[in-house]
Amino acid sequence: MQFKRSVLAAATVALAASVLPAMAKPFKWAGSSDIQTMDIHSQNSALGNGIHGAVYESLVMFNSRTLKVEPVLATSWQQVSPTQMRFKLRQGVRFSDGSAMTADDVVYSLQRAMSKTSTYAIYTQGMDRIAKVDGETIDIFLKNPNPVLLNQLTELRVMSRAWAEKHNSVEPKDIKSKEETYSHRHAMGTGPFVLKEWVPDQKIVFTANPHWWNAGKVDGNVTEITYTPIKSEATRIAALLSGEVDMVRDTSIQDLARIKANPQLKVMEMVENRTVYLALDQFRDELPGSNIKGKNPLKDLRVRKALYQAIDTAALQRVTMRGLSKPTGAIVSPLVNGWTEAVDKRLPFDANAAKALLADAGYKDGFEVDFACSNNAIIQDEELCQAITSMWSRIGVKAKLRTLPAVTYYPMAQRHEASIALLSWGVPTFDALYTLQSLARTKTTGADGSYNLGRYSNQRMDYIVDRVKTETDLPVRNRLLTEGLQLHNDDVVHIPLHNQMLAWAMKKNVELVQRPDNRIDWRLIKVN
Repeated sequence: MQFKRSVLAAATVALAASVLPAMAKPFKWAGSSDIQTMDIHSQNSALGNGIHGAVYESLVMFNSRTLKVEPVLATSWQQVSPTQMRFKLRQGVRFSDGSAMTADDVVYSLQRAMSKTSTYAIYTQGMDRIAKVDGETIDIFLKNPNPVLLNQLTELRVMSRAWAEKHNSVEPKDIKSKEETYSHRHAMGTGPFVLKEWVPDQKIVFTANPHWWNAGKVDGNVTEITYTPIKSEATRIAALLSGEVDMVRDTSIQDLARIKANPQLKVMEMVENRTVYLALDQFRDELPGSNIKGKNPLKDLRVRKALYQAIDTAALQRVTMRGLSKPTGAIVSPLVNGWTEAVDKRLPFDANAAKALLADAGYKDGFEVDFACSNNAIIQDEELCQAITSMWSRIGVKAKLRTLPAVTYYPMAQRHEASIALLSWGVPTFDALYTLQSLARTKTTGADGSYNLGRYSNQRMDYIVDRVKTETDLPVRNRLLTEGLQLHNDDVVHIPLHNQMLAWAMKKNVELVQRPDNRIDWRLIKVN
């Protein structure tokens, strides 16, 4: 009898081995650039955060269909006091190596996000300390009440403490340093997929996590995911048309009509929760490479307004973006708490008014200025910069344009090595505090001014940001957010251009949910 059972078991295993490959559902997609790191606390970037979500999970997340916060690694939470939030952890969760996720792992991960080499301080702002209550519970203690704590936690993912200690990755990789840690190129989380391989600038391969706690309870059926960064738009679209990839997220604007006409393909479109803008150096006393010596023209509000009013965003929308943009006067999209129609109003395009402003500021002949631009990070980024350079030339401003790939462009910009830089800013928390604190508050430590590349400083702005961090009276808080957005406009802290339009092109047999934060929900991909 024992022999028969052994034979039967062996036959069953052999049958499973022969069937599983046929049932495997691979999903291949392409984008314009590669991630900068696999370390979940090293570089806060939209592409990286989205891809990290395939391997790592957070306590809570935004539901892909409703954008409401829902449980993930936490099953429930309660406010013990205005400065203490208690989270019950999901039991039975395992990391992809089979080890159990514990309260100690969650405490460690949140503390890791708060460390000096982390760039995730914007999500830990207001946190004082993290404490383990018992094996199923942790407490987050706050310095002050925090009305957007849950929103922030959607971006703080959980890493195995034992894994980090074993591989000398207790602290996040310093993204400004060339020194690498194990967590930079490797990953191990509780999410639906396991990192199988990452060859920078060539491919990232994920396979299904055999220990995922939520397996079989979601709509997706994909067992392997391959991401290929393809800088060339023509090559990227050719890969889709030939069937080499199933989806292209950074779709070439000029190819959209051809893709839509292909009966084997489809396009999903929506306005993205992301604003494209120009950052202006308002800190240096003299701009490197400029013909103006001894002073910085960009410190003058009249000059900033002139540069703003010289840009014809309607032409950019019509010609450069081919309709796939929504011009904006606000530094956030309409999806963000604090936005109003009033703060969305742009200064009018007026080249003559721009010339008059320059003359009034003492630059009637214009000036030369460094202008840095990515060439594979923002939709039509290089083309946008070329068009803006041409528009500025009509008012006498000679922008010396230089373009760089994203992997080197963003570290350069964060080192404040650009006088004017094209950037984009999404709002993962869907709350304007995230933007105002990062982009407009005086740069100090942690999250305050963490991406204030122009190093703008205004006491009223600082007061608004600091008040909003802890204000629990929501009507009052919302009024303050709107005031901060309007002050941003009045001071021309940045020059907002437009909100991007998403255009995801894919085979017709692919089903997924398009999110306004340009994230793919790895759990919900179906290949029919």
